[in-house]
Amino acid sequence: MILREAHDSAYSIHPGSTKMYQDPKDQYWWYEMKREVAEYVALCDICQQVKAEHQRPAGLLQPLKIPEWKWEEISMDFIVGLPQTQSGYDSVWVIVDRLTKVTHFIPVKESYSGPKLTELYMSRIVCLHGVPKIIVSDRGSQFTSRFWQRLHESLDTKLNFSSAYHPQTDGQTERVNQILEDMLRACALKNRNSWDKNLPYAKFSYNNSYQVSLKKSPFEALYGQKCRTPLFWNQTGENQVFGPEVLKEAERQVQEIRDNLKIAQSRQKSYADHRRRELTFKEGDFVYLKVSPIRGLRRFKVKGKLSPRFIGPYKILERRCEVAYQLELPHQLLGVHDVFHVSQLKKCMRVPEEQLPVEELEIREDLSYAKYPVKILESVEWVTRNRRVRMCKVQWKHHSEEEATWEREDDLKTEFPNLFSNPSESRGRDST
Repeated sequence: MILREAHDSAYSIHPGSTKMYQDPKDQYWWYEMKREVAEYVALCDICQQVKAEHQRPAGLLQPLKIPEWKWEEISMDFIVGLPQTQSGYDSVWVIVDRLTKVTHFIPVKESYSGPKLTELYMSRIVCLHGVPKIIVSDRGSQFTSRFWQRLHESLDTKLNFSSAYHPQTDGQTERVNQILEDMLRACALKNRNSWDKNLPYAKFSYNNSYQVSLKKSPFEALYGQKCRTPLFWNQTGENQVFGPEVLKEAERQVQEIRDNLKIAQSRQKSYADHRRRELTFKEGDFVYLKVSPIRGLRRFKVKGKLSPRFIGPYKILERRCEVAYQLELPHQLLGVHDVFHVSQLKKCMRVPEEQLPVEELEIREDLSYAKYPVKILESVEWVTRNRRVRMCKVQWKHHSEEEATWEREDDLKTEFPNLFSNPSESRGRDST
């Protein structure tokens, strides 16, 4: 009774174990009081779902196996949401050779179908480098479609997907995406709607830049010699290696690249593991699953701060690898891949009798859930030095009026036009 009042009541609102112990200790005492307080807090289901973790990320780094030869294993991803060019392109397809780090940047449209992407893949990749053995990618709809999977099944290419909501699996391509976006930002300062014309130069620049992990540029790793550029005019001359020595020299260079990559992987793993912690579960354990609350309005400064951080708990069915587990998800989450990285999980100390209904959160396939406005409680016009800005006080779905936030009216009209379709139902009072 005392513990419930000190933790669950409206006057306490789920404090941590230290604060909960300090408050009543002057008035109450019993044997092993501090331990029981800590256990009560640790077993509280609400605390497990809403409180942030203040620990090092879980899961030690597990580097992917280094490929044996050039363009045998590739990784790919899409950069979407770019300004539309005059040719209609709004995305970039990034494809990287996992051994030499050579990249291809292909301008595409988000509306491209599977056959169109296949046509680009065959002409831009297969015709230049042959059919790869393995493709590493995320679980985007382009890569998980039946058409794409049947294509690579016929080509005898294995598709390796990242675990759900864990893009770090393909960290190499994510890093290339970041570099390319920085390049395009620099080019966009002059003309933001012609970034597609700069892609060939971005590709040339990246493939001829020195890579610390390779200890040479991707171009040199692929072709065995440096590329002639305005900064490198030296004539390479004729190759003096003939016959079987050509193959031996190529094998020597590939082995040198693989050795350098192994050293780089070992260094990266040591650096990453120093900031992580090992966490393991057993089959039959129950865990909470981390979700990402977002709003439909991306420009808002506050995004879902009053929403739960975890859902569940769910039962672990199988350990799929060192840092990935398969969960028994409810039927409401059938669209979500059921294998998760350990960093997305938190152990459940006690399975609660009642759980938060998943359908109330409308969980998406990427483990995020959108938040929508219910009505406008109040409107006001804010006058600044140079202009007038109309603001609206908005009540959000699954939140009370006390949790309403102030948002710009023009942003709301852009993202939620239906909110203004029936003023009598959706709007409250106006103020000046």
